[in-house]
Amino acid sequence: MAYRIKLDIFEGPFDLLLFLIRKHEIDIYDIPIHDITNQFLEYLELMKMLDLEVAGEFIEMVAILMNIKARLLLPRPFGMSEDEVEDPRTELVERLLEYQRFKEAATEMYLYESEQRKRFERKYFAKVEGTEDESDEEYLRNVNLFDLLLAFKVALDNMPKITYHEVRKVDITIEQQTLFILDKLHKQSMILFSELVQDIREKIVIIVTFMALLEMIKSRKVIVRQSDVFEDIRIKMYDTK
Repeated sequence: MAYRIKLDIFEGPFDLLLFLIRKHEIDIYDIPIHDITNQFLEYLELMKMLDLEVAGEFIEMVAILMNIKARLLLPRPFGMSEDEVEDPRTELVERLLEYQRFKEAATEMYLYESEQRKRFERKYFAKVEGTEDESDEEYLRNVNLFDLLLAFKVALDNMPKITYHEVRKVDITIEQQTLFILDKLHKQSMILFSELVQDIREKIVIIVTFMALLEMIKSRKVIVRQSDVFEDIRIKMYDTK
């Protein structure tokens, strides 16, 4: 049975590159193309495994990275010093820095807009009862697609290593795993993604569970947060109040 997930907001290849650079604490001016290319391809494979709709710009970025990688392997022209040879990474770095500047500016404008929306003319407001407290540590930052993919990759890497292969049919659906997640959240207000999948032993079940989570995020049934960059994913019911 095939599943396809289409997200309304899908980060692009530059977002993935910046995510990998930040994750591995890489100097953006000295990108290790070999490692970054391999990491980029790994995330692309995860997207394909989940049957996410991968835009053509991701494939284009792979071609750019492979081209740079090939140019770095070529010997420098005879008689030219290393300083005289143009670094093939230069154009990519410039585009990354420009993209990062625009993204940061867009984020600042969004935050400014959000603050302005909170301002109203003075008037009478009825008392609003407080909702359940959320600690700043627990819900510090929003989670993007690549944070979720990282959690999914860690879950797959932590599965027990099986030395034999047994072919058998596993009947599992997104609907079943949606109910599984909801049942967990009805028992506790918040659950870590690692806790959600820790007792699952079949790879296909982890995949379908992750896809169910993506669908629930899309339909605003749950929200996901991190206490810090690259920390475990925290899942909570979406508050409609």
